[in-house]
Amino acid sequence: MIREITVLSGKGGTGKTTVTAALAALAKTTVFSDCDVDAADLHLLLHPEIIEAYPFESGWKVSIDKDVCTSCGMCAEACRFNAIHLHHGSFVVDPYQCEGCRLCERICPVSAITSQRSMNNFWYVSDTRFGPLVHAQMGPGEENSGKLVTTVRKKAKEIAEDLNFSLILNDGPPGIGCPVISSITGVDTVVMITEPSSSGLHDVERLVGLTGKFNLETFAVINKYDLHPEMGRKIEKKLATLGVPLIAKIPFDENMVNSMVWGKTIIEFDPNAESTRILRGIWETITK
Repeated sequence: MIREITVLSGKGGTGKTTVTAALAALAKTTVFSDCDVDAADLHLLLHPEIIEAYPFESGWKVSIDKDVCTSCGMCAEACRFNAIHLHHGSFVVDPYQCEGCRLCERICPVSAITSQRSMNNFWYVSDTRFGPLVHAQMGPGEENSGKLVTTVRKKAKEIAEDLNFSLILNDGPPGIGCPVISSITGVDTVVMITEPSSSGLHDVERLVGLTGKFNLETFAVINKYDLHPEMGRKIEKKLATLGVPLIAKIPFDENMVNSMVWGKTIIEFDPNAESTRILRGIWETITK
């Protein structure tokens, strides 16, 4: 049986990926996946060697052939997203407003509008010093990140089955949107990383509300706890009210920052640090 753990945070900058990389350094017979496909950065600490690369089809990109277009304006009238505009006498598609529904392509009387899948996205299978890593890279503004997360997780599970590994560790995306839902659907455990701030308190409520809908075993970790102890205590009380175990409080550690500068995990950079000891405790707790 393969167990799957996803590390989440309510927003970027809480230390989610730093903690995930440290746990990766402690793991054995584990496959890792970076589900933060919109802004992947686990590779910065794991330094993967890419073995396989695959393109990923994203949303539709629509264009209008000026030489064929008769400027009838039917497409602009029908577009509910207001993505088609008259520019210097010709109709053009604003890619930032277009949702790729392709209605304009279907109703154009002279077939001047065409669309094609965006191929500005890739996913990879790599080797790292800790084990196999599945990760991805999306172009700015690309669509279907939730679907790409599913692709990454599916491949990670295939690798775990082939290698007879018992654990998958996912670095999840921040927030509570579609990519997050894709990163926790069907997992066994969620580790929630937060920080002692007002936004951190709010994020705890949002994330617990989400994981509760999926009936997932959820643990909480407060990172940089000592930077605002009073707020940290408020988060502790909130977690107790929500019934979520707080398994660790990690203090701010300059060596955590220094380890990232050197492209290492804190486990490797300072094996005797208090943060290392706490992270070992986190790993023991979530893998029992």
